[in-house]
Amino acid sequence: MARPRSRRCRAAEAAAAALLLTLAAACGSRLPESDFEHRDRPTATATAREPLRVGIITSATSPVGGNAFTGPRDGAKAFFDRLDARGGIDGRRVEVRTCDDGGSGVGNNACVHRLIDEDKVVALVATTALDYAGAPRVSRAGVPDIGGQPIGAAYDTWPHLYGIYGSLAPRDGTPGWHGTLYGGTEVYRYFKQEQGARTAAVVSYNQAASAAYARLVERGLRAEGYRVVSEQVDFALPDFRAVAADLKQQHADLVLDALDTHGNARLCEAMDDLGVRVTAKVTNVQNWTSTVPEDYRDAPHCRNALWVTGSSRNFDDTGDPAVREFRDATRQLRTHSQWQLEGWAAARWFTEAAEACAPRGITRACVDAWMNRSEGFTAGGLLLPVVFERLPEPPESRRTCLSVARWRDGRGWVTQGDMNRTCYDVPQLPYEP
Repeated sequence: MARPRSRRCRAAEAAAAALLLTLAAACGSRLPESDFEHRDRPTATATAREPLRVGIITSATSPVGGNAFTGPRDGAKAFFDRLDARGGIDGRRVEVRTCDDGGSGVGNNACVHRLIDEDKVVALVATTALDYAGAPRVSRAGVPDIGGQPIGAAYDTWPHLYGIYGSLAPRDGTPGWHGTLYGGTEVYRYFKQEQGARTAAVVSYNQAASAAYARLVERGLRAEGYRVVSEQVDFALPDFRAVAADLKQQHADLVLDALDTHGNARLCEAMDDLGVRVTAKVTNVQNWTSTVPEDYRDAPHCRNALWVTGSSRNFDDTGDPAVREFRDATRQLRTHSQWQLEGWAAARWFTEAAEACAPRGITRACVDAWMNRSEGFTAGGLLLPVVFERLPEPPESRRTCLSVARWRDGRGWVTQGDMNRTCYDVPQLPYEP
C-alpha cells in the first residue's frame, strides 16, 4: 500500500471536469505571511528592476461558454496584484501575460508559442485549457507549468508540468501508467460511511463521453457496495421528469451525474416538482461556486441538497485566515469559486519557488528544480498536501483525504469536517483518459 498522501487527481473528479466540458462543447522556501504586511505601494526597487514574466493560458472564449474556465486565472492575478503592491519578489514585480486559447488545440499551441518563445515567461501558472495540445512543447522547453487544472491527462503525462493536485504517475510522455490512469473511491466511501447512503443513482446523457464517465462512476459505487440505479436521458430532448420519477420510485438517497450545469439545474427542478428528496445531490469542484442561488433558483429543495467534494479548503470558510486573505483580495469580483481559490494557490506556489531561487537567480531551470522537489505543499493550508512521486507501478490502494461542503441558503457552502482528517484507505481503479 502506498504511504498516506493526499491528492485529488482521482477518477471521480478529474474525469468529471473533462466530461462536463466535452458535453458543453457538443452543444522549498515559503513566502512568510509577514511579506503580505508591507505598505501597499511597490517599492522603488521593485519598479526599477526588470519584472518577472509569468504566463496564464485560459480557454476563456471556449465553446463551453463565458467564465467556465476563468476562475483560476482570476485567482492567480489577484494574488500577483497583491504581491506587486507589497514589493513583488526580491524587489521585482510580477508581470502577468495572459492568453486565451479559445478552447482549441490550435489556439493552445499558439498561446504556448507566444508566451514561451516570444514573451520569454519564466513559468506558466494556473493553466486552465480545454485542449492542452501545447503541453509537449512546454515540457520540451523545460518551462515549469505550476498549479494547472487537470482537465485532461497532460499533468499525468509530461515532465515539468505540475498540476494543482500533484501526481503519482511516471510522467514520461505516456498518460498514467502505460496509458492507464487510476482513481480512488473516497467520495463514495464518504457518503456511505458518513451520510448513510446506500442507493446511488447515476444520471447521464446518451452521448459517448457522458455514458463512459457514468460507467466509471457506477463501477466505483459498486466497489463500495452501493445498489446502483442507472438513468440516461436523450442529449437533444432530455426528459428529466421521467428520471426524477424513477429516482423517487427507486428510493435513491445519493445522486451523481454526468451532466452539464444546465442539465443539473433542470434535473433539480424536476426533482423538486415531483417531491424527490435525497441525502445528497453530488457535484464537483468545477461547480463549487457562489452562483448556486442563480443556477438553481427554481429548485430550493434540491439546491439545499447540493454537496461538493475536492482537495482544497472551502472558499466560503472565511474563519480560516488563508481563505480570509483570498476573499479580502478578491472583494471586487462579482462571484467567487473554488477554482479562483486554487488559482490563488497556484500563484503562491510559483512565488515560493521564485523566492527560494532569488539568491541564485530566478530562472526556468531553478524554479522547475524547486517544483520537482515539492513535498507536501499546502499553500498555507488551502490545499491538501501535494506531492509528485514517479511510481513505477500504480498503487493498488491509497489513503486519500477530501474536502467536503454542502450548500445552505443564507450561509453558502458549509464545510463538513476537517479535510485533513476526512481520509479513507480506498482501492485505486483503472480508467482510460
